[in-house]
Amino acid sequence: MKRIIQFRIYKGEKYFVAECIDLPIVTQGKTLDEVVENIREAITLHLEDESLEELEISPDFTVLVNLELEPYAKA
Repeated sequence: MKRIIQFRIYKGEKYFVAECIDLPIVTQGKTLDEVVENIREAITLHLEDESLEELEISPDFTVLVNLELEPYAKA
């Protein structure tokens, strides 16, 4: 069973975008705080009527978020 649900956050054209690696979830927010809150809400809504056992997700899962930085440019 999975104990970790992974997301990757990157800067889109206007918003931060969060894509889940393990579930079909995508959300966005104007700020990092907003996108994190939207991740919580999206997971809750996605798993609302699902069986965690059937999805092979542990009931005490955690969320791991990776933040992609824009390419490094030397000055």
